[in-house]
Amino acid sequence: MAPSVLVQPASLSNAGLKNTWSSASEFPPRAESLLGATLLSKIQSVDHNTCEPDELDPFFVCDLGELKRLVRLWRAEMPRVEPFYAVKCNNDEKLLHTLLQMGLGFDCASKTEIQQMLSLGADPAKIVYANPCKAVPHVRYARQNGVNLTTVDSVDEVRKIAAHHPDCGLLIRIHTDDADATCPLSIKFGASLHEARLLVQECARLKLNLEGVAFHVGSGCKNFNTIETAIRDSRMVFDYAASLGYTLKMLDIGGGFSKPTFHASATVFRSALDTHFAAEEFPDLYIFSELGRFLAASCFTLAVNVTSKRSDEFQERIYVNDGVYGNLNCILFDHQEVEPKVLTSHGRFVFHSNYNHPEKELAAAANPSKQYSVWGPTCDGLDCITPNCKLSQEVVAGDWLYFKDTGAYTSAAATNFNGFSANSECLYIDSYQ
Repeated sequence: MAPSVLVQPASLSNAGLKNTWSSASEFPPRAESLLGATLLSKIQSVDHNTCEPDELDPFFVCDLGELKRLVRLWRAEMPRVEPFYAVKCNNDEKLLHTLLQMGLGFDCASKTEIQQMLSLGADPAKIVYANPCKAVPHVRYARQNGVNLTTVDSVDEVRKIAAHHPDCGLLIRIHTDDADATCPLSIKFGASLHEARLLVQECARLKLNLEGVAFHVGSGCKNFNTIETAIRDSRMVFDYAASLGYTLKMLDIGGGFSKPTFHASATVFRSALDTHFAAEEFPDLYIFSELGRFLAASCFTLAVNVTSKRSDEFQERIYVNDGVYGNLNCILFDHQEVEPKVLTSHGRFVFHSNYNHPEKELAAAANPSKQYSVWGPTCDGLDCITPNCKLSQEVVAGDWLYFKDTGAYTSAAATNFNGFSANSECLYIDSYQ
């Protein structure tokens, strides 16, 4: 993602677009106001009839103020759990720097992610190498750079650490029943309770630094019973390790949190932690999380340009300059359903007429029979953003659409397929100031 400067828009007038903000009293709260002003300022600067090819590229707006609010919300709701950020979710450097300033730790899954965080000044003691299956050269890199905490879920991995990073602290990652999650992970990672006991035994035999237990209930966890079970199982591993002479000091509760369900899941986590790891019994226990989607998703808004339009008797097809091979790969890889919303209609800025309302509800009132499909820019028929949707306003070539909540698993996995650049500009605002 190509960075840009922190934006504090001052002027909102331009002859090329009709500004519908008629008075200051009509402005929404600060966050929406700053976002709208930044989107307007950017698209006013581009004329699709005369601009250079890369001036019309899709772009993001990131609200660092939203990030700050979410970190504070986490600390208020989960005071026993230190937030770590999962770098894989979105490695935008201004986002990472803001999290560093707020004192977060970092979940890194590769040598490159560790390298990025160290280059930004992260304390290696606040990095967990949270990948149970690591290449030996990457393990050596972690050792050489003072990253001394990692996860394991197999005897082979325990022996690998013993050979190449014997002073490393180990967290045994256990299996969870995450079949109902949007993105289940236990099909790939996690030791059963029986296997976990064998790992404890192997750590004891090799005299390794077994520090604790890790689990992940799956990204987009829907079944909160999984949380209770995972914490109960973690306690069982703690107790077994104690029988072999270990005093475990860490519990990594993973991620899987999302903003819409956060309060409910946080309540379950707090209750389960108090039941199985009461603070009175475990006064020195260090509990931490691996937050990705919860922190990043709602901070980013993606704007795309309508390049073409084709109509037939059944449907209108809209073609835009981003898609499933670019920043909207989340549709394929992260099972997300994205909602296109109209930013401009025939050159008229309509952002504030629809930002806080579902597009399909507005469209049902405005164009009850109008059906659209929205397509990405590549030559692949798979590059479909949505096969059937309604829009609240008519759009033509040169207009813009936008997508809310596009900060999680979007730009991080974008490709250059078909020659379309994955390096989208990002503008920054801070609605917390």
